[in-house]
Amino acid sequence: MTNAIRTTKGRGRLYASVLETVGDTPAIRINNLGPEGVTIYVKAEFFNPAGSVKDRLALNIIEAAEREGRLSPGQTVVEATSGNTGIGLAMVCAQKGYPLVITMADSFSIERRRLMRLLGAKVVLTPRAQKGLGMYRKAQELAEANGWFLASQFETTANADIHESTTAREILADFDGQRLDYFVTGYGTGGTVSGVGRVLRAERPETKIILTEPANAQLVGSGVAQERAVDGTVGATHPAFEPHPIQGWTPDFIPLVLQEALDRAFYDQLIPIAGAEGVKAAQDLARREGILTGISGGSTFAVALKMAESAAPGSVILCMLPDTGERYMTTPLFQSIAEDMDEEELALSRSTPGYQLP
Repeated sequence: MTNAIRTTKGRGRLYASVLETVGDTPAIRINNLGPEGVTIYVKAEFFNPAGSVKDRLALNIIEAAEREGRLSPGQTVVEATSGNTGIGLAMVCAQKGYPLVITMADSFSIERRRLMRLLGAKVVLTPRAQKGLGMYRKAQELAEANGWFLASQFETTANADIHESTTAREILADFDGQRLDYFVTGYGTGGTVSGVGRVLRAERPETKIILTEPANAQLVGSGVAQERAVDGTVGATHPAFEPHPIQGWTPDFIPLVLQEALDRAFYDQLIPIAGAEGVKAAQDLARREGILTGISGGSTFAVALKMAESAAPGSVILCMLPDTGERYMTTPLFQSIAEDMDEEELALSRSTPGYQLP
């Protein structure tokens, strides 16, 4: 630690658009949480311009479709999302001039739909009782009925490809010449674990990949195969699914993108985590490290802490933090956070005579 005044030098370049700022997120050391003798880093994906790891795949889905001639100028884009992919797509489509329609179950946080609408997207809500499969099929219906471009985040090769070419390469560069014993991630679409897994298995085979999912919705842990159509699209809700509070993780089906990681053994250990543990870990990161992440990030970090407890001295762990905590205001993450002053804050206010609320 230094007491010198911090200075900055700029990035040494000017950016043509917000889209050029996607990626190159930092790996940040954890200093106040975790056991002695083990080092934990978090890859802070909230440094992406729209605040989540999904900015990467949103950009690549659109640009891959442009390169391949599957997306025409001015064509409407449609996708089913729990929020982060939709927010990323809304940013990309706003910059590139594509109309965007999002389908989303009404169980996901209100701030997510408002963010997408602020960025110019239309948000079509589907009944929560129909789970993720309902919003998924609604997007398919709308695409077919209107001739829209379906982003297909759960099936497209553009998803894992962008993590192979960016996320994984950043990890290799950041840990060049350094130990990296464990890489910990959850899954939503499966793009992160599949894309990063391709590279780590080939170039850092000593790094163990730890996959995690909700304790009450262990789709991968069940060992039950996902029902699919011939084209890889989902046929039905997975029988092991139950509703869980870790938004962005584990829809009610195993995505085709994740299936690559399962088929190619891109993980060494699967550790389930309860939603309440994820909430607490996210709150601890905020209060003890000054790092604001969502329930998915907290859940991944909780698993990293479990690994740290049993890891050999000197081990180094990298944990994915998929997004920022600010899009969880109406979720259990903020449920215990008061809006009004508590007794201690009231006492502080009353300790001097002026400027008190009535």
